[in-house]
Amino acid sequence: MIRVNVMYPKQDGGNFDYDYYLNTHMPLVGERWRDVVRSVEVYRGLSGAGGADEPYVTVASLKFDNVEAFQQALDAHAPEIMGDIPNFTNIDPVIQIEEQLM
Repeated sequence: MIRVNVMYPKQDGGNFDYDYYLNTHMPLVGERWRDVVRSVEVYRGLSGAGGADEPYVTVASLKFDNVEAFQQALDAHAPEIMGDIPNFTNIDPVIQIEEQLM
């Protein structure tokens, strides 16, 4: 099992439409990847350590069986899913693929 984190860094002039993201974009992702995504969690950044500003306004964590399953899903639907990003934010996401060690 792997986790793909899609992280939207906090930045000056950045905006993020949570209503669109939660009610339109994430259902699109769920529909297109329904056969391969095992779970989805979405988090809103509240703060950094010690009360510092949050480094990310939003982080979505998606679990897949393996990197190949994620890559195939991405290849099949990347234009539609990535093309929807400007509808809810002007922030370029940072994507990290992770494997659990503990």
